[in-house]
Amino acid sequence: MSAPHPPFAPLVIGHRGAPGYRPEHTRASYEMAFALGADAVEPDLVATRDGVLVIRHENEISGTTDVAKHPEFADRRTTKEIDGASLTGWFTEDFTWAELSTLRAVERLPKLRQHSATFDGTQPMLRLDQLLELIDRSCERHGRAIRLVAEIKHAAYFASIGLPLDQLVADGLSRWGSRERLTIECFEQTVLGQVRGRGVDACYVYLLEAEGAAADLVARDGSSAATYASQLTGAGLARLAGVSDGTGVDGISVDKSLLIDAPASAHPGTTDLVARAHEHGLSVFTWTLRPENHFLAAGHRVGEADADWGDWRREFALIMSAGIDGVFADHPDLARAAIDGL
Repeated sequence: MSAPHPPFAPLVIGHRGAPGYRPEHTRASYEMAFALGADAVEPDLVATRDGVLVIRHENEISGTTDVAKHPEFADRRTTKEIDGASLTGWFTEDFTWAELSTLRAVERLPKLRQHSATFDGTQPMLRLDQLLELIDRSCERHGRAIRLVAEIKHAAYFASIGLPLDQLVADGLSRWGSRERLTIECFEQTVLGQVRGRGVDACYVYLLEAEGAAADLVARDGSSAATYASQLTGAGLARLAGVSDGTGVDGISVDKSLLIDAPASAHPGTTDLVARAHEHGLSVFTWTLRPENHFLAAGHRVGEADADWGDWRREFALIMSAGIDGVFADHPDLARAAIDGL
């Protein structure tokens, strides 16, 4: 059984499992996250042609599976526009689950994570229901509660092709979840409201990028869509919290760059975003804690190689000092070590 951590400590969320050590969204990645002390794990949910929720970072899967090596699927390669971006590859919605189950996962960042890439081809893709079973068994094995933080991907796009993710998610999670063990998040607030409206008992968290605007708002409002930046103003946070009409979210999850002030300096500080969000009753999470120089703020990098680990302890501690409620980490043990060192 893992040692308890202080009640003030932020929640450690295994971002796609423990992808710093094993290819993301695989059984091995999630099992390692549980073993390394993650309080929760985060799957990304996309759909197959036959309406099965599968766990992949994106619906385009050429970078995370060996689909390109399957000649029987060569004719499925195509170009699509997803949330305003033109992408070429293979897409989950063009396959049945039976077909996707023949693929094997590969490391998404092989140049940065060569160790993880040595496990390419050893693990199949997972369905949501398979992960739920794995979490239930792992709670018993490790003697502690483990939460699920499920991210809905590209909801507006999937709805446009007749695959409503709100319904699929509700069907998959309504009998499993509760607010104590389930969080549902998305970069599109519309689908969060739809899932809540279907009666799924969960915490609802809105994801925000450092720039741009949400795909559902762009689809509805075009160039006049509210930007993520405008949603993080005082008035924007109040609207997200639903103080006027009760339709808001429970929390926000932001790019870590929004929490670091003067990131290029030798001694960066933190912004006031967490404090401002807390004033509106919103929990605040951030993504993604990673130790490689490539992902660290300039003031925390050590040496020139992108794959080398920089001063991750200082960056992790800085982010946690902002009063954050939860952190997404590719290496859950490093996030736990940073908490223990506070």
